[in-house]
Amino acid sequence: MATIWSDRRVGELNEEPTKLSPEAVRSRFQQDYDRLLFSTPVRRLSDKTQVWPMDDNDGVRTRLTHSHEVANLARSIGSRIHNANATLFLEADLYHVIQPMLTAIGLAHDLGNPPFGHQGEAAIGRWFDQRKEWIFTNHAEGGRGLPTAIPDDLHAEFLKFDGNPQTLRLITKLQTNIAHLGLDLTSATLSAAIKYPVGAANRDKKNPIAKKYGYFEAERTLVERLRMETGLAERQRHPLTWIMEACDDIAYSVLDVDDAMKKGVISPDDVLASLRADKNTCEHAAVTKVQAKFEEVESAGRRPELARDIKIGYLRAFLIEALIDHASGTFVTAGEAIKAFSHQTPLMDDSDLCEKLKSLARQHAFGNPGVLRMEASGAEAIDGLMTAFWDAIHDRPAEDFDDILARRSGAKNKYVFALISQNYLEDASRAANASGIAASIRYRELRLLTDMLSGMTDTFTIKLWQELKGMH
Repeated sequence: MATIWSDRRVGELNEEPTKLSPEAVRSRFQQDYDRLLFSTPVRRLSDKTQVWPMDDNDGVRTRLTHSHEVANLARSIGSRIHNANATLFLEADLYHVIQPMLTAIGLAHDLGNPPFGHQGEAAIGRWFDQRKEWIFTNHAEGGRGLPTAIPDDLHAEFLKFDGNPQTLRLITKLQTNIAHLGLDLTSATLSAAIKYPVGAANRDKKNPIAKKYGYFEAERTLVERLRMETGLAERQRHPLTWIMEACDDIAYSVLDVDDAMKKGVISPDDVLASLRADKNTCEHAAVTKVQAKFEEVESAGRRPELARDIKIGYLRAFLIEALIDHASGTFVTAGEAIKAFSHQTPLMDDSDLCEKLKSLARQHAFGNPGVLRMEASGAEAIDGLMTAFWDAIHDRPAEDFDDILARRSGAKNKYVFALISQNYLEDASRAANASGIAASIRYRELRLLTDMLSGMTDTFTIKLWQELKGMH
């Protein structure tokens, strides 16, 4: 029977699941979280940008700390919702199902992001856009046509490259597994990890949950199997996905501003003054509480540098609490529509406080000259490395063109090709047996290219580009 809480792993979808022994300490969903936590892609997040690329300040967040915080927030919100109305989760167990699923998808939600975050996604998309006249249809610029061109409705997978579908690909295929199943997570966890439950061909900019695509054509068959197991359909979000999305919004709003304060770009008093000056947030209860606490700090006579850190702590605590309350309350209010898969509005969309904090983050964090300078350097490196890896991937004798593992001819291309992960190469080779366009050589070449680039860390990207751009 299909259920959105299915604990059947991908490898069991065609057979009876292995039953946990009565003595088992961890549920399968708790095992999902553990499998993710100990995986290599999670560790790589420690050198991937949240806001401040490759920052010398160890107190500033990376994608790893951001992801742990999203997981923590998700667990808290899920617990509040469950305690308010357990029927919204169809009576699923809080400790063995809801909490571990939320921490798992919170930890995993950014695993597919390329180096330098959203600017990295944009850089990958620009590289394809500059070659869109031939790369989907021809062997090379000005060259003959491909035996199988990539259909127009799949061009967005590359022109609008996105880390969300790369996450699903990473955890289901690109991690080594004896049965080629990636981390072999449960059907429910994988379904909940799909933020946008549509493929590239079915995007709808007017629909918040379909404005981007959530899986590549390469994973379409897998997604179809997950949907048979969970009962979900195209455009239907798993209920827990709403919570993960809200926690990402909360982290982006409060904690990115928190980093800006830690770096001294903006002071806690400036943040409070901005919140009090905005007609939409000036009377918010959290702002009033922060104001009162700031007055206590100032009357305590602490040194200014210590008072500043105490104020930052109060801001973070009260603002997070307010946004958690908002997300939990909104979910409970919309719970029946969420269960019926008719809800479409993100939980934080009507939070003036969240929107104001995001505005401050855009102004003082994402718009900081130091951030913009490093993002520009990262974009240049990504562009150069994509060209280098494309040359290496595409450099095969004509008679071996369909063999993506064939020997490269040029010395530089041999070296660059040798840098590609064996996991990625194996998948690119095995995908020749897939169905449809996913089996075509050009689609596999481009997927291999984006797999390699998105898997890099910030530091590795810059260092490798410095090395390769001097080679001829």
